[in-house]
Amino acid sequence: MTTSSDPITPGHDQGWAPDSCTLPTVDRPLRIAEFDELFAGSVRSVDRVAETTVRLILAGDALDRARDLAERESRCCSFFRFGFTAEPDGVVAMQVSVPAAQTAVLDALALRAAAVAGLDGDPDHD
Repeated sequence: MTTSSDPITPGHDQGWAPDSCTLPTVDRPLRIAEFDELFAGSVRSVDRVAETTVRLILAGDALDRARDLAERESRCCSFFRFGFTAEPDGVVAMQVSVPAAQTAVLDALALRAAAVAGLDGDPDHD
C-alpha cells in the first residue's frame, strides 16, 4: 500500500497490482502510466464513499478514455467493478468498487489518483 512517504513514481505501482492480477508483469508499467495520465489530466476529486468503494470525479471529456481503461483493467483484475455516471455539471463520476479482501488495492489506487492529480491530503473517508 502506498503511504504518504512513498514517492509517486510514474510506472511504479506501489502495491497496486495484487498477486491475482493476470496482466503480464511487463505490461503493468504501461497500464499504470495510462491510469496516471487519466488521473493527472482528469481527476477533480477523490472520495472514499465506503470501505470498498471510491468515487472519482473526472472531467467530462475523459469518459470514453476512462471507460476503455476500466474495461481493460477489469479483464486482468476481475475483482474491480467500475461504474460511470454523467453529472449535471458536465463532470463524470467514476465509481470503483472491490471486495473487502481487496481494500488495500483500492487504498493504493485512491491515494495514487489523489497524488497524481495534485489533490491535497488523503481521499475523504466516510
